[in-house]
Amino acid sequence: MADSELVALRAADVSLVLDVAGPRLPRVLHWGADLGETDPELLRHLLAAQEAGGNALPPSAPLLPTQFDRWPGRPGVSGHRDGGPGHLRLTLAAPVSVVAGPDGGGTLAAVSQDETAGITVRTELQLTPQGLVRMRHAVTNTAPGTWQLDSLLCLLPVPAQAAELLDFTGRWSRERVPQRSAFGEQTIAHESRRGRTGFGAPPLFTVGTPGFGFGHGEVWGVHVGWSGDHQHLAQRLPERDAVLGGGELLGSGEIRLARDETYETPWAYFAYSPSGLDGLSAAVHGWLRARPSHPATPRPVTLNTWEAVYFDHDLAKLTALARTAAELGVERFVLDDGWFLGRRDDHAGLGDWYVDPQVWPDGLHPLVDEVRRLGMQFGLWVEPEMVNPDSRLAREHPDWVLAAPGRLPEEQRWQHVLDVARPEVFAYLLERLDALVGEYRPAYLKWDHNRDLVEAVHDGGAGVHAQTVAVYRLLDALRARHPGLEIESCSSGGSRVDLGVLARTDRVWGSDNNDALERQHIQRWTGLLLPPELVGCHVGPPVSHTNGRATSLAFRCLTALFGHAGIEWDVTGCTDAERAELSAWIGAYRRLRGLLHTGRTVRADHPDPSAFVYGVVAADRGHAVFAYAQLTAGTRDGATRLRLPGLDPSARYRLTLLPELPGPHLHGRPWHPDLTLTGAALAAHGLLAPPLRPTESYALELHRV
Repeated sequence: MADSELVALRAADVSLVLDVAGPRLPRVLHWGADLGETDPELLRHLLAAQEAGGNALPPSAPLLPTQFDRWPGRPGVSGHRDGGPGHLRLTLAAPVSVVAGPDGGGTLAAVSQDETAGITVRTELQLTPQGLVRMRHAVTNTAPGTWQLDSLLCLLPVPAQAAELLDFTGRWSRERVPQRSAFGEQTIAHESRRGRTGFGAPPLFTVGTPGFGFGHGEVWGVHVGWSGDHQHLAQRLPERDAVLGGGELLGSGEIRLARDETYETPWAYFAYSPSGLDGLSAAVHGWLRARPSHPATPRPVTLNTWEAVYFDHDLAKLTALARTAAELGVERFVLDDGWFLGRRDDHAGLGDWYVDPQVWPDGLHPLVDEVRRLGMQFGLWVEPEMVNPDSRLAREHPDWVLAAPGRLPEEQRWQHVLDVARPEVFAYLLERLDALVGEYRPAYLKWDHNRDLVEAVHDGGAGVHAQTVAVYRLLDALRARHPGLEIESCSSGGSRVDLGVLARTDRVWGSDNNDALERQHIQRWTGLLLPPELVGCHVGPPVSHTNGRATSLAFRCLTALFGHAGIEWDVTGCTDAERAELSAWIGAYRRLRGLLHTGRTVRADHPDPSAFVYGVVAADRGHAVFAYAQLTAGTRDGATRLRLPGLDPSARYRLTLLPELPGPHLHGRPWHPDLTLTGAALAAHGLLAPPLRPTESYALELHRV
């Protein structure tokens, strides 16, 4: 609904109401629970609540608040012209444009300006049919001289009941670790200055009613879709509604706009749910799946060779590995690090993207041909943005490193970062990647990125922004030349997981850590943002190479089932029993991936923190699969009660153990819960199940009867 002053958009249990009367930028009067069909009286009531008298401030600030709007918090936009005053006074340059979406929601576009300062801002805000709000701004210098942009944020208001915050921390092989805190009258910022998304970057930076969980509580979340330096922000002031938002984190002097030049923020994605974190996931997952670029074919079972052979590339060994993989049911075979010039370990070779003739005298063709003969797709590992000092490229072009002249950053992993924004570097990388893809026709590239950007300097100034934009252009250019090519975003595992890179790639590598116990945590919180089909989840060897923990094959298989499944293991050394178990698990994945990769992800608020209960429920709620994973010793002895959310309360479901995976035992005998119960009973009372020991698990399949 819209009139001359107010706009009300609705989609998927979310309402967004804005005051667009001007002369300043629109103000959000409500973002949150669906208000139903908004009639004029309700809209007038929302507007009246903003018209405080006396010295009081209206609760909501404009979409881009500044001191001109009496906003005492962090400004939505800041910058200056040649060190002069940077305070902008933005007013609308034209009436706000609103276009309703055919399936709900709609798009709002506003152009504001400060004629005296010579600045124009274009603001775009969308409410998608899935209930997701997307926002971005673009600032243009319209006057002579240079205007330096310091910060440009996307912000939305959140109400007083949002009094608890969920943020994340993390490190290599332990990505996305949740941490909660009270959200009072304060500013809480999560900043990443790594030059990439980061191991602890929040999938969704979330505020909500105290104690919110996966299935309960009002929650509001934001994600900045950017793969360089970025910030997420929650701020509450005594005089105003709190705000939630974020944007790119700019270095000093990084964006200097000459006349008629424009800077555009990355998209910021905002989600609201009246019923917990699973509702946020449903909005983001639904939007991702509706994209034209979302993977449309079944996600193939992948074997990646890294933990099978590391740098020891031998045609006979790899051929045997491929044959065993094909016998198990693997559908994609990926040759990892070690195939290019001088690459016998990680000290040398990065940048020299030519097949090493000493290891591969006939090129990769003998292996590629055998992989295809076996009925599998071929994939290849690359790390285009990096260079080893011990490489032909570094010796011939030392000035191609992303650094100030004569001031190389400290090495990490015996490598530096290439300045992809330099035209000659971009051209070299595109030519090499295009040639490799053209010659070997891989279906898939595992695109790695194994160090932070440190002291990144491009063209004499801060270089992270230019580097990120150039990498995006490189991915876009390669995909344009090879439209069927799929690319995985890997960055020391899970350090480049964001919706910016996923606009150009087909999945992420959740973590270098294949230990199933750690992976349970990592995948749980990665799934807050991403649906299962976008997260690579592999079965590793019995003993994890990252932390030395031993876990059963059954636990490793169940953990890898709920994602884009694969193997990272030398399966030529498996016993007959292990091969049979792997083959059965692959069969289960191939049978269930139509459900796993289209259904709704649900996570039970299980009362025992030592165990996870989670699953995927089909869109029509007629079919579901759930996992029960005991992580550590339980808090109590005896049977446990598993409550299964997300089902149709009025329907009856037949429960069985997933036949392809081992099941639990009760009193020394196999347990078979062949039961038929209603969705309401399963959600409220649950299923009485046998206790498990640490790192034991099983899966249940449910069919509506």
